[in-house]
Amino acid sequence: MAQNNKNQKEDFSPYVKKFWKFFLYTFGGIILFFLFASWGLFGAMPSFDELENPNSNVATEIISSDGETIGKFYLENRTPIKYADLPDHLVKALIATEDERFYEHSGIDSRGTLRAVLSLGGSGGASTLTQQLAKLLFHGEGSKFLPFRIVQKAKEWIIATKLERQYTKQEIIAMYLNKADFVNTAVGIRSAAKVYFGKEPKDLTVDEAAMFVGMLKNPSLFNPIRRLEKVRERRNVVLRQMEKNDFLTKEKKEYYQSQPIVLKFTPESHIEGKATYFREYLREFMKKWVKENPKKDGGGEYDIYRDGLKIYTTIDSRMQEYAEEAVDEHLANLQEEFFIQQKKNENAPFINITSDETRKIIERSMKNSERWRIMSEKGISEEQIKKSFDVKTKMSVFTWKGEKDTIMTPKDSIIYYKHFLQTGVMAMEPQTGYVKVWVGGINYKHFQYDHVGQGARQVGSTFKPFVYATAIEQLKMSPCDSIYDSPFTMPKGRYGIDADWTPKNSSGNYRGLVTLKSALANSINTVSAKLMDKVGPHAVVDLTKKLGVSSNIPERPAIALGAVEITVSDMVAAYSTFANQGVYMKPQVITKIEDKNGVVLYESIPESKDVLSKDVSYAIIKLLEGVTESGSGARLRYGSGGPTYKRVTGLPYAFLNPIAGKTGTSQNNSDGWFIGMVPNLAMGVWVGNEDRSAHFKSTQMGQGATMALPIWGLFMKKCYADDKLNVSQKPFERPANLSIKVDCWAPKKVADSTAVEEPTTEEFDF
Repeated sequence: MAQNNKNQKEDFSPYVKKFWKFFLYTFGGIILFFLFASWGLFGAMPSFDELENPNSNVATEIISSDGETIGKFYLENRTPIKYADLPDHLVKALIATEDERFYEHSGIDSRGTLRAVLSLGGSGGASTLTQQLAKLLFHGEGSKFLPFRIVQKAKEWIIATKLERQYTKQEIIAMYLNKADFVNTAVGIRSAAKVYFGKEPKDLTVDEAAMFVGMLKNPSLFNPIRRLEKVRERRNVVLRQMEKNDFLTKEKKEYYQSQPIVLKFTPESHIEGKATYFREYLREFMKKWVKENPKKDGGGEYDIYRDGLKIYTTIDSRMQEYAEEAVDEHLANLQEEFFIQQKKNENAPFINITSDETRKIIERSMKNSERWRIMSEKGISEEQIKKSFDVKTKMSVFTWKGEKDTIMTPKDSIIYYKHFLQTGVMAMEPQTGYVKVWVGGINYKHFQYDHVGQGARQVGSTFKPFVYATAIEQLKMSPCDSIYDSPFTMPKGRYGIDADWTPKNSSGNYRGLVTLKSALANSINTVSAKLMDKVGPHAVVDLTKKLGVSSNIPERPAIALGAVEITVSDMVAAYSTFANQGVYMKPQVITKIEDKNGVVLYESIPESKDVLSKDVSYAIIKLLEGVTESGSGARLRYGSGGPTYKRVTGLPYAFLNPIAGKTGTSQNNSDGWFIGMVPNLAMGVWVGNEDRSAHFKSTQMGQGATMALPIWGLFMKKCYADDKLNVSQKPFERPANLSIKVDCWAPKKVADSTAVEEPTTEEFDF
């Protein structure tokens, strides 16, 4: 028996040796495998610096003066958020669903890993939040080939343990939620909260937070825009996990599970949203700025799409919204009248031009189109390209009731779009130069030309205050001085003109002796011409340049009637000088730029210059107040009555506070203007068609008081209804010891609701 026992022991020992040999080789192999992986033999591993500062595309934010993000520049729409700004229930939902033992492990959940191995993955995956973060930061989905997947998993484990040593648990959660892709232009939890619910993450409710955590499993599958019911079911799974982990009571869980998912879906794209024209202006500004302000560490230029800059602007998001609403309300209404008037026009929307001139306009638009550019780059002949514009095709076109799918030829679509009234609107604070509103057109997706910064248009009678200001300053005149409204001819040769110039009032009537205040209020052409004769065009142009107008202005007498093209931006800044007691402030749109770490890279410096005395400036303000008291802007005062035609938007405005303003109507009613001011806000509005040959037939509809003034009135009504904006309703500040007479006696006059502004004449040939 003893011998048998001995033999059994001897027979068993080789197996023991083989077991330990196998164990040591396997264990050593695993150790070597992980060492090789960590050394980068199976593919590059992130360095210490990369772990410290993981590469990620961070969107540049455009931030309004009231702290709202009004737009972004991005490749991925990601805006990082700190852990402190995450709601507690979002963090609990994440942990309960994705990593229940998150606070217990150091990057790898050994219990979960063992469970996954023994069940061959049948009991779920074993990736911790830290491993998922490692994948998001450095690997992505990777290969589906098993050996490569094993290598990737090992690398994830190594990176996860390094991340755990490098960051706190709170930082890891924040990084994970900042990196996660929630589809539909939303990368990171802050963008997701904005895109799907229009709020900041801290304001998310429990069920909303649960929806986002549910999406993490498979964002494409659990897409709220496509599969809302699936998303609701997945959300309820997350809520059950929160109850299981004692983060929610059963009653609370059942309550949140019963709630519907109510989305406020607002995808953040470059061509939609708030202040689109301003954002595009800012993009062009930043392209130049990054070239002139390279990174100080020698890292080259800043990338506005990746580097997470913060651009703090002067735009007020509330005012911007009110201005865009005012544009929509008025022009949607006025556009109907324009279409009605064009129905009987065989050459619509063009008036008083030949068929050859019309053909040239259409061909010019064809050659400027994207269709022409693309076909030309493909080497298609010009003749073939032209033919393609006559082939009917499916397209989506702009209407004031939303985009409409239709079938028409590209040429017909050009003619259709030529019908639309466009606008440029800008508002700024006279005292600071801060631009508060920038509306460059009616819809950036379909009409990308910016009528604030790019488009100079004929200003009509809004130029006349510059003539009056020159006269008051040089001739020591006052708003109460009188002048004859009578026929006037400037002889050939005077100021270089090559023919006699006889400007006329559009009515053909003359009022006789009038004050300067009355003359400007009624936009009398002969008075402006006589004042120009007294001071000369050189002096007027010189003052206009000092007021910041950059346009090329010919030194000819006819500029007195507004035969000058100036941008909305320059006109608002020039008028603001009057409201700022003669001090010109250059418009500012940026206050500062910061990098993603909050380091200030740029701060704007106000640019100002003294142009007029306080007394002269105040005298012009009193002249402009006359326009809204008894002139072409008097409808702003109506509390009832006034034009009752349904296309006149916004009446009654019923403003009682002092308003300085001026309407303007250019030749043939192709440009309508209104520039209005209160002590702390100046706003200019231009309305007209893209082509000057497309316009209203009558001055009744085409004048600035009908086309542009209603946008100003609607906007101001909205601003005054918002007490937080503090838009002034007080009188303009009167200079101490005022030396110019501004309080003129006049009999009480009832404003004529049918009054039509004097348009500029057709005698503009210089």
